[in-house]
Amino acid sequence: MANKGRPGAVRKLKKGPTTGTGGHGRKALEGKGPTPKAEDRPYHKAHKNKQLAERSAAKRPGGAGATRSAGARSGPKGRATEEVVTGRNSVVEALRAGIPAKALHVAIRIEMDDRVKESLKIAAERGIPLLETGKPELDRMTDDAVHQGLVLQIPPYEYQDAYELAEQTVEGWKKGHIANAPLFVALDGITDPRNLGAIIRSVSAFSGHGVIVPERRSVGVTAAAWKTSAGAAVRVPVARASNLNNAIKQFKDMGVFVLGLDGDGDVSLPDLTVATEPVCIVVGSEGKGLSRLVRENCDQIVSIPIDSAMESLNASMAVGISLYEVSRQRSAK
Repeated sequence: MANKGRPGAVRKLKKGPTTGTGGHGRKALEGKGPTPKAEDRPYHKAHKNKQLAERSAAKRPGGAGATRSAGARSGPKGRATEEVVTGRNSVVEALRAGIPAKALHVAIRIEMDDRVKESLKIAAERGIPLLETGKPELDRMTDDAVHQGLVLQIPPYEYQDAYELAEQTVEGWKKGHIANAPLFVALDGITDPRNLGAIIRSVSAFSGHGVIVPERRSVGVTAAAWKTSAGAAVRVPVARASNLNNAIKQFKDMGVFVLGLDGDGDVSLPDLTVATEPVCIVVGSEGKGLSRLVRENCDQIVSIPIDSAMESLNASMAVGISLYEVSRQRSAK
């Protein structure tokens, strides 16, 4: 009976597998890579909002350039790079001013007040997509700015080409399609969007034909510029010039007189003699004024007579006064 175990005895085995897995479980320990953005996850609400906005934009007239993502594009470190208007007061004022909008984002379970109700009403009347968005997404879109549950997305402004704008305007005037002689305002070193908005408003008020801004080191048409223009940016085209000095030379070749505004001008504004001709008024920043090359390329440097105690005028104010004088002389003639 050798090597026979005791009746009823059970051999205790060591826990776990007695042989290796051969590496079959290794894949289960590997990661799945970085988490996709919320708008790229089909099951996430942000993805549905993105698709809804794209469909709504495609249905609008001229929507070919407005079919980009409704969600804010992220820049370095996830910061928002799209232009947005935040806060209840700012949003309702922007909508009242007729600023073009891509979408109105409303926080989930937002507390209603008169500003929210009016914003929703105007957006519905204008066909602006209304997107119910969670607070974390609103915080991301606004880079954690105070938004009070309302965020208005502004589409990128489509600039005209400075040369093409001037050429079309001059040709239209020569053929009699445009009643008034071409009148433009060019900005040299202006970086404040509120100045740009106020200048656009003045150009509209005095029958100007456009505003020229350089591509570099210059303000662009932002939400603040739209707001300050009080809707005039819809009527007055803003064109970009890759190089302002080259644009000035092209304007002169077309027969447009280029007038630079400066406190040490050779001609006083009331003594201006070319107001009834095609004119481009160039204004520099309040601190630095006109740059040297721009000044040299102007046909005349014009000064506005002011009290000697006042060093200079705000750029938008100087443009408004100059446009008024040009308009006055043209009406008198």
